[in-house]
This record gives sequence, C-alpha cells and structure tokens, in this order.
Amino acid sequence: MRYRTNYCGEISTAEINKEVSICGWVHNRRDLGGLIFLEIRDRTGLVQVVVNPDAAVFNVAERARKEYVVCVSGTVQNRPEGTVNNNIPTGTIEIQVQDLEILNTTVPLPFYPDDNQVASEEVRLKYRYLDLRRSKMQENLLMRAKVNKIMRDYLTDNNFLEIETPILTKATPEGARDYLVPSRVNPGNFYALPQSPQLFKQLLMVSGFDRYYQIVRCFRDEDLRADRQPEFSQIDLEMSFVEERDVMQIIEQMVTRLFKEAKDIELPSPFPHMTYADAVQKYGIDRPDLRNPLVLVDIELPMFAEAGRTAAICAPQAATKFTRKTLDQLTDFAKKHGAATIAYIKVNDVDKGREGLQSSLLKNIEDDQNIADLIAKTGAKTGDIIFIGAGNTKLVNESLAALRSKLGTELELITDTWHPLWVTDFPMFEQEDGRWISMHHPFTSPKVTNIEEFKNTDPASMLSRSYDLVVNGTEFGSGSVRIADQELQSAVFDLLGISADQADEKFGFLLQALKSGCPPHGGMALGIDRMVMWLCGTSSIRDVTAFPKTQSASCLMTEAPSDVNAEQLQELGIKKLQTTNTQAKSDVLT
Repeated sequence: MRYRTNYCGEISTAEINKEVSICGWVHNRRDLGGLIFLEIRDRTGLVQVVVNPDAAVFNVAERARKEYVVCVSGTVQNRPEGTVNNNIPTGTIEIQVQDLEILNTTVPLPFYPDDNQVASEEVRLKYRYLDLRRSKMQENLLMRAKVNKIMRDYLTDNNFLEIETPILTKATPEGARDYLVPSRVNPGNFYALPQSPQLFKQLLMVSGFDRYYQIVRCFRDEDLRADRQPEFSQIDLEMSFVEERDVMQIIEQMVTRLFKEAKDIELPSPFPHMTYADAVQKYGIDRPDLRNPLVLVDIELPMFAEAGRTAAICAPQAATKFTRKTLDQLTDFAKKHGAATIAYIKVNDVDKGREGLQSSLLKNIEDDQNIADLIAKTGAKTGDIIFIGAGNTKLVNESLAALRSKLGTELELITDTWHPLWVTDFPMFEQEDGRWISMHHPFTSPKVTNIEEFKNTDPASMLSRSYDLVVNGTEFGSGSVRIADQELQSAVFDLLGISADQADEKFGFLLQALKSGCPPHGGMALGIDRMVMWLCGTSSIRDVTAFPKTQSASCLMTEAPSDVNAEQLQELGIKKLQTTNTQAKSDVLT
C-alpha cells in the first residue's frame, strides 16, 4: 500500500472520484451494523472514511480502535444528503475505503486527544506526546512554525544573514543566573549556556557581517512564571552603521508583516513612542497595556505630604458595580503588590463637593480646595470611585499598576484591539543593594557624546539608548544601540564595580575587538514564545512550546533534571553535596 498521497484535512471536492491514500490516527469509530465509519486524523485535520460490509478489509475495520495508527486507501465521494458536517472543512466529502491497514495499535491511554476532554496540566505534561495530538496544540505549533518562517523570509528579504552562535560559551553577567556545564576535557572548568548571543552578535558586527539574525535558544536559571521558561527562543538581530530609529523601523515592519500574514491583523502604523519616564508616570509600569484607558494621576493631599509619590486612579462608574466586599478585596490586592497606603473615595454626587463623597479619608482633609483639586485632576464624575496610593515611589507605581490592570478587567474596560508601543529612553543604571547595576545590560550605550560627558554625568539621571517593544501590556522584545568604543565600555564596567582585571578576565576578547575597528551598531531580540502565545490567544507559553518545563524548571515527561551516577561525576571531577530540597515537581504548574 502506498502510504500517503494527501493529508486528511486537505481533501476537498476537487478530489471527487479520485483515489487517495491517507495516514493518521483513528479519532473516532462508529459501527452502524452494516457500515463502519472511521474519522482519521493527522496534523491537518479530520476526514471521514466509510467501510462497506462487503469490503475485503471490513474485518480489519472491525478491529480498529481510537488512536490506532492506520493507512487508508479509497475513492473520494460526496457525502449523502443529510450527512454533511459543516463543523469541519472536509465535512462535505468522505472516502469509500478499498484498502485499510492497521500500522500500530495502542494500550489504554490516560486521556485521549480530544479538545473537549478535560485532563489536568500535570497529566498533559507527563504524556506530552498525547497532548500534542490535540488539534488545539497542533494549531499552536503550526502557528509557531508559520511565525518563524515569516520572520526568516522578511529578514532574508532585507539582506540579513542567518548565522549561528555557540551554545557552549563563557559565563557573563546578563541579569540572571547561568546554567553551567562542566568540561570533562578541562577538569574544574565550566561552560555556560547563553542567556543571549549578545557578545557574539556584537563580534559579528566587528567582523563585517553588518546584518545578522538568528532564531536562537537561550537559557536562564531564574524563577519561572506563565510567560517565562528556563529555555526559550528568540529572534535575535544586529545591524551595523545604525541609530535607534533604524533598528526600530526594521522590527516594526517585521512585526507588522508578521501579524498581517499570520492572523490577518492590521497593526497601527507607525507604532506610537513613549519614554520610560512617561510610561511609569502615567501607568506605573514600563510595559503599559494601552487597551486599558485608566491612567495614574499625581495628586496632593496634606496627610501624604511626606510620601515619595501620591497618585490616584479614577474608576468610572465603579460605585454602582463594586460592593464593599469587592472594594476591600481590591485594596488588599493593591497592598499585596507593595502599597503601604491605599484608600478609596466613592463619588456619590460630584456636584455636592465634600457632601457628595464617601470615604473615611475625608476626615483628614480639612480644606475643601484639596477636595476640589482632587476631583478636577482625576476628572471624577458621579458614580466613580477614586483609588489613592501613597508612599515609596517604586511601591506606589507597582501597586497602582497592578490595581489599574485589575480594575480594567473587573470593569470590562479592556478593548479587543492591538496596541503596540515603543518605550524608549530607559535609565542607564539603577541601584540595588547600594551599588549601580545596568537597567538593560552593560553593553548598552548611554546617551552621551563622549567619555568625558559620561564621567561628569550623575548615574542616577543618565539615560540609555535603549528601546522595548510592548504589545498589549507584554514586552515582546528589548534592544539598544551598543557601546562601540573600548574606553567607554571600560568606564561602564568600572561604574558597575567590575575591576579592570575582572573585565579583562570576563570580557577581554570583547574589549580587544572594540579596539580593532568596531562600527556603530545596535540590535534587538524578540521573544518568539510570547508573540506566538498572543497570536494563539492563550495565556501560557507552555501552550505554544512543544516540550515545556514546569514552574520548577522540571520536565514531567522525561523527569529531567535527574540524578547522575557516581562514575559520571567522578569523570567530571564533581562532588555532589547533600540537599534538603524535596519539593515535588508537580506542585509548580501555576
């Protein structure tokens, strides 16, 4: 028997009266006494086949069961009147079976790949090969493949070269812990799996490959969440002789083309720009969801005069929708996100001033002008609720940003649209435990014209030549113009507390390259997992990753990470310490 002439989901009326051969899994089986109907499934969809009782293979069809692997040959015909299934693309045709072969059977399965069947995520991940047979999962991975192709085609059309960079490399500080790999042939030494190809792509610019890209796997040993995995894929690119706008234009055109070709979504053009300072001031966060119309407004109240920031959110018509219990839950929610002080004022009648408001906060506001200013700045109307946060600026921003998102959902304010946004002019540095660290990474160029300006500028006020692409509140990617001058790069290392000897040990090859005729260059990386997650309409990147890890960075299917035997450790020169970590692999799926 010839294995396959057509995919199941691609057979149409164009093949009427033609003989075809399909392969796949038995999705469903119905025995009507005189006839046996089988639905055969492959990654393109389903098609119905019919086995007549006088067919030579009728006894084979009688043995076929769900998830058996089969090969079917027969003639395509129209379905009889009244049996058309408009729920599937092949619902107007069926295959009259002439030959049927069972290629393999199956044991009873823990679940069957039916999108209507409910199985826990733990079970789905343990038997991922079954879960991947579900049509939804196959659609997601087909979308992922489509996304990769569209981006590859676009970058190839724009003179980018796909160049692979090493997976076994050297540990460098990029903001997260490295995964280390011991070297057997160099006892006591370790490789690191790359957190990104950052240094290699900069070296490619020094090498003269002025437009590079790569779909690359990256590794970060950090705490996980729904949109983060220990290993992930990104589309990584770098360009020589460019400024910020050149890189952003390439990315914007690629993402616009991607959304159009993948899902027929027309993104607004051009993407709006917003500085980091404006984003944090208006939304409390550097990745605002612009589908949500709520904004943060700075206010002044005497009892919060010493606060780093006092800001308010006006929730429209919330007084008619939120009960006292709901309001208490919302304030508790904000406090869990860091708010030291959170309060609310119900606007029962805006025209009555103080008398039209309801809040325990009012007894601490003696001046009616303060109340009038509050109403004016927030634009509050009758039926609204004003939420107020005060305290440490960072904590106020974080708590009100979380509350803004929560209110947008609860009040059904989130629009079903797409809002891409460029966030620019990030701080170059931030302080952590009394020392300066890079906001992005230490190879990002500051907004200075020369080394003297860098040395004479307060690190707290220095901006970087960086930019993030944010879509509907999710950071799709981050990029920057890089440091192309060795002296400036060394000065940045020095400010970060990296001594000259440490810099030479970790980055000597980069510093030498920067002295070897380095062009001005910049680039960006976009997270493929997150983009595909949004395009597929799911909330977890595990749904668009073939073999993901749990939130404890473990694989339930292969039971990785796993123990290794003493001989392997001895060969690597490693001695294992006793550990008390007995956390179950299955309790971290949320």
